[in-house]
Amino acid sequence: MPQPFQLPEFYLPYPARLNPNLESARTHSKAWAYRMDMIDVPQQGIPIWDENDFDSHDYALLCAYTHPDADGPGLDLITDWYVWVFYFDDHFVELYKRTNDIAAARKYLARLAAFLPVDGVITEEPANPVERGLADLWTRTVPGHSPDFRRRFVQSTTNLLDESLWELSNINEGRVSNPIEYVEMRRKVGGAPWSANLIEHAVGAEVPAAIAATRPLQVLRDTFADGVHLRNDLFSYQREVQDEGELSNGVLVFERFLGCTTQEAADAVNDLLTSRLHQFEHTAVIEVPALFEEHQVDPKRRADTAAYVKGLQDWQAGGHEWHLRSSRYMNGGGAAGGGVLGGPNGVGTQTARIVSSLVATAPQRLRSHSHVPFQPVGHITWPDLPMPYALHLNPHLDQAREHHREWTARMGFLSENVWDARKVEANDLTLCAAGLHPEATLDELDITTGWLTWGTYADDYYPVVFGAARNVAAAKASNDRLGLFMPLDAVTMPPPLTPMERGLADVWTRTAGPLTEGARQSLRQAIVDMLDSWLWELGNQLVNHIPDPIDYVEMRRKTFGSDLTTSLARLQHGQTVPREVLRSTPVSSLENAAQDYGCLVNDLFSYQKEIEFEGELHNAVLVVRNFLGVDQDRATAIVADLAAARMNEFQHIMAVELPALFDDFDLAGEVRAALLRYARQLQDWMAAILHWHQNVLRYDETELRATAPGARGRFGGPTGLGTAASRLRPVLVAGD
Repeated sequence: MPQPFQLPEFYLPYPARLNPNLESARTHSKAWAYRMDMIDVPQQGIPIWDENDFDSHDYALLCAYTHPDADGPGLDLITDWYVWVFYFDDHFVELYKRTNDIAAARKYLARLAAFLPVDGVITEEPANPVERGLADLWTRTVPGHSPDFRRRFVQSTTNLLDESLWELSNINEGRVSNPIEYVEMRRKVGGAPWSANLIEHAVGAEVPAAIAATRPLQVLRDTFADGVHLRNDLFSYQREVQDEGELSNGVLVFERFLGCTTQEAADAVNDLLTSRLHQFEHTAVIEVPALFEEHQVDPKRRADTAAYVKGLQDWQAGGHEWHLRSSRYMNGGGAAGGGVLGGPNGVGTQTARIVSSLVATAPQRLRSHSHVPFQPVGHITWPDLPMPYALHLNPHLDQAREHHREWTARMGFLSENVWDARKVEANDLTLCAAGLHPEATLDELDITTGWLTWGTYADDYYPVVFGAARNVAAAKASNDRLGLFMPLDAVTMPPPLTPMERGLADVWTRTAGPLTEGARQSLRQAIVDMLDSWLWELGNQLVNHIPDPIDYVEMRRKTFGSDLTTSLARLQHGQTVPREVLRSTPVSSLENAAQDYGCLVNDLFSYQKEIEFEGELHNAVLVVRNFLGVDQDRATAIVADLAAARMNEFQHIMAVELPALFDDFDLAGEVRAALLRYARQLQDWMAAILHWHQNVLRYDETELRATAPGARGRFGGPTGLGTAASRLRPVLVAGD
């Protein structure tokens, strides 16, 4: 069968090294696979692997490349794990994907949890090679590891197993996911976070628990995962899409979403892969050392983290070499380098490939730093965006507007040359609040509007004051000061010194008083995350860096305040809905789809304002222009299509995935009703955001030109901080 596209020029910044224990791992892993009945033992009458399959896939070569420094026994164990995970994948394809038997697949996957105890021993008797292999590997791996590592490994393994149902569901529906959904779900389905946990085991160095959940470590894991998966998608397109009928492949996702050729889609996926590796390098070199200082990490744990980072790099380099050689994949010819097993593979060949890849990908890296700010872009025609949900406006809107004017002046927001009365009227944030919180009393609507006003003012203040002065340190000091006005107990706040501090003290006191300490902690953390995300924006502005597309989307939820929205909304439902349900994939996907719709709407309406009048870098239209190298009109259309795709995904989750979730967890009527109320809140949020953008003057070109002399820095839209406050009425009633 001819290759559907030519493999692109991959970015290869690290040399691959081969573990000297390769041959012993080959011998050991084959013997182990035979003992587990993975070779020449049909399952339910269906052959999975014969010995030729096993030998040609050469999982020992994969592990010898990806873990070049492991000792003999360590490489044997790691190789057994990869034999198991690839067998699981092929076993699932043959028994459940090809038969489209979702019910049997659910039952099969549910049993595997019994072989992943965080504590204690396995008590269930294995009934097939997958269960047998998992039981053996678990008992050989987790002893001696910390509880924190065990929990993370259980979670990543469970995600790897359970999200196979997402792939199967898409096949049954003939549904190709949108790019944002695909990247998020692929991290779980593809198993790279699971591989990252095994790297900790292989290098004998756990990531310190104190920093494991921080943004830099999360970015390292995510960029590693995206790099592994996007690379695999390029090599496996022929096998997955043309042979197995798979729909979860990045090349296919880009091909369908962009309406382009397979070759163009493959090139775009490779560009995204390169961008993710650039992000990995920046985080490892710049952000991780700063994280050590911030958390005062001791030398031993710094060394452990460095070993882990090196292990992630080794995996990327070695994984590429294996893909060039394994019979599982399309790897003949092309620009990928090396060719099939038996082609040139010496040190000189690798060096030539590295140099070639650095030269080929240099323009992409340079392009992300070459934007000229304040370019005239002209008004773009705002596209028609889907909105299947009705808008409801609070009847207290007019009275709340009067209260808002008085509160804004009293807090001092008109005294610092960031806002004036004209801008306050152009913003009409009360209109946004009235749509977000249609059933609120007047007092509650005032709180909602207060949050919106404080968050929007603070979001505007940071680039105007700190950005113009190129003073990220002062912005961080401001964040630290603002933390003093969100106390978790009854300790008296210090006197506020600025309008930002005064406004936060006021809305925090009116909001947090009735909440429990745990609820206050959740609310406070969401605000801190948003404040920190503005530092990320300032850092990009400082070096004139247009963000990586994936990093942009994920951080936009914080800079827009959308993560805070769901945090506050969840406070209402936490007493009714089990925690594991709120954290389930359908619920988190529903939240992310709604958040992204709102963020993309804002980027479309604010494009001229941000790019031409404010010198901004953080806008999805600009990110798409830079990444794909397309013109403004095409980038606008792509962003609009992406917003529509996220709305379609939201509707799909409502129609298909939530009902399945109800059945999976056997949820009672009260819990179902609470989740549906939460979903309706998200619908109100999206309808209000779109309506607000369509009906205020802040994005009108005439208004922009009239206020241009005093409009330096960004004057952002609703941050979501206030939109989140729209959920406070039921939170206050519930007292949590």
